[in-house]
Amino acid sequence: MLAGLLFAIDDADDRPDTLVATLPFGGGTLLEFQARLLIAAGISQIAVVVARLTPELIGAINRIARRGIAVDAVRSAAEAVAKLHPLARVVVLADGLVTTGDIVETMTGEGGDLLLVTTDADALPGLERVGRDAIWAGIARVQPARLADVAALPKEYDFQSTLLRVCAQAGAEHLSLPAGRSRGGHGIEHDSTQLRGRNDAVLAAYVSNRISWVDRWLIAPVARAAMPWLISHAVSGGGVAGGGGAAMLVGLALTGWGWTVAGLVLVFGATVALAIGVALAWMRDETALARTQQAMIVGGAALAALLFGYAASAGGAALASLIAALALVGLGGLAERAANEHIRRRWWGSAAAYPLLLLPFAAFSQPLTGLLAVAGYAGVTLGAAIEALREKP
Repeated sequence: MLAGLLFAIDDADDRPDTLVATLPFGGGTLLEFQARLLIAAGISQIAVVVARLTPELIGAINRIARRGIAVDAVRSAAEAVAKLHPLARVVVLADGLVTTGDIVETMTGEGGDLLLVTTDADALPGLERVGRDAIWAGIARVQPARLADVAALPKEYDFQSTLLRVCAQAGAEHLSLPAGRSRGGHGIEHDSTQLRGRNDAVLAAYVSNRISWVDRWLIAPVARAAMPWLISHAVSGGGVAGGGGAAMLVGLALTGWGWTVAGLVLVFGATVALAIGVALAWMRDETALARTQQAMIVGGAALAALLFGYAASAGGAALASLIAALALVGLGGLAERAANEHIRRRWWGSAAAYPLLLLPFAAFSQPLTGLLAVAGYAGVTLGAAIEALREKP
């Protein structure tokens, strides 16, 4: 069982009456953002260490509880021990920590005490050293016994610092923060202005960590360039979704009318826009909007392939193009269902990639060849996904 331990004690440097944990971040508060990362990693119970309960903090805790997990406010290590499951592995996030989901997931595996560490003192100011060349990077995985050890010490000791020291003295393993993470959204912030600036870094890290080759190498660079402007101008997620959806419809219409090159270019452009919209929706915790845009990407790719096959059959390639298009949609759809982020490999196909791969065949007037080649690629992806699932059920 996994449990989470969050801290909401420190005041913001530039807003003395406001807790760092309740500063705005990601469409809610920083505490809610941290909780979202823990929940996505499989946490089923969270304890929030507090010194005082402000209205903003109470509201944040109540909103976290609506996600269907147990959330308790505690004031001491003894209360945390009483609330958390005695057999749980506890993932601890530092007060004011901004990080990404993949970093949190690396700390949720089986095993004993584990400290995430770095040598970059500038990226994580104010955190303590746990070795000569190791600085705590703000995340730890601890056993409940460590909380009990802290509970046995004088209450005036700082909970977070004491827990870190107890783990270090108990021989906790060290896991190094991957290179570049401090520049990719991971860090400690106690200033509201700097925290707002972290949004860009977290979003850039989110889109850059996609595994699929088309997402990582083609969509991510465009997203990193566009997101600062979108955020600074407060562009709504619905606006991005509407624009991407409109472009997708025009692209599909052009493809069906036989303007396949222009249509596929517009379909892929709409896919990029919708992928950016998914990232914005994720950041702002608009789950339904993110799922809708992801469905639009998959559905648009499928319709583009079918309309491409229809346009080719109308041009003389007859039934073979439609059959090849149906094969591509079927194999690609099954591959999307079988593949997930845990088993996916860089070279595998994805919904965003198929319209792009059809584009050169459309440009050289070889629609049937293109549909057969891309359908074969989807089939190989499906086979690889099935084998991966068999190896790691």
